[in-house]
Amino acid sequence: MSRIELPDLQTMSPEQACVCEEAKAGPRGKIPAPMIAWLQNAELARRAQHLGALLRFQTSLSPRLSELAILVCARHWTSHHEWTAHKKIALDAGLDPGIISTIASHGSPVFREADEELVYQLSSELLKTGKLSQASYEKGTNGLGTRAMVELVAILGYYCLVSLTLNAFELGLPDNTAAELADSAYTLPKHPAESTADCGLV
Repeated sequence: MSRIELPDLQTMSPEQACVCEEAKAGPRGKIPAPMIAWLQNAELARRAQHLGALLRFQTSLSPRLSELAILVCARHWTSHHEWTAHKKIALDAGLDPGIISTIASHGSPVFREADEELVYQLSSELLKTGKLSQASYEKGTNGLGTRAMVELVAILGYYCLVSLTLNAFELGLPDNTAAELADSAYTLPKHPAESTADCGLV
């Protein structure tokens, strides 16, 4: 069971109710799962869900590339609900199922598309080290452009917030436990520093 629940409409403050209506009227058409926790601070919920909508639907990155980055982030944090939700979106956006399953198993995907490989490499390096080498930065700006690089970093940062929120409050569990992640939804994942020997992702 989730550690925190969406308040009943009757018990919501006017600010909370307004934010929920804004979310449902937006491009998602519903209240995103992490907002259940963010509603404890209605203004946090408002600003975070608006930022999320922008990063999901209004960047220069194609859905195929942004969803790839989100899945890399979900795998990094072993965020089951985020993985489950965005795996379906990524498949609908045309991302190869084999790439998705390889990321889930901590493998090294083989890409047919150069832009996918670049997004994967940049996302993996940034999540693993917290920065980008000069060579990676130049490769990214040359391949994606400066605007898309900024947007990619913002997507990763936002979905780190989403992943940590979902994990801390166990939102969407156990219903959205992703079996392919192979980690229990109720145990702490290995610290990234302990995982690098057998994993090219985190």
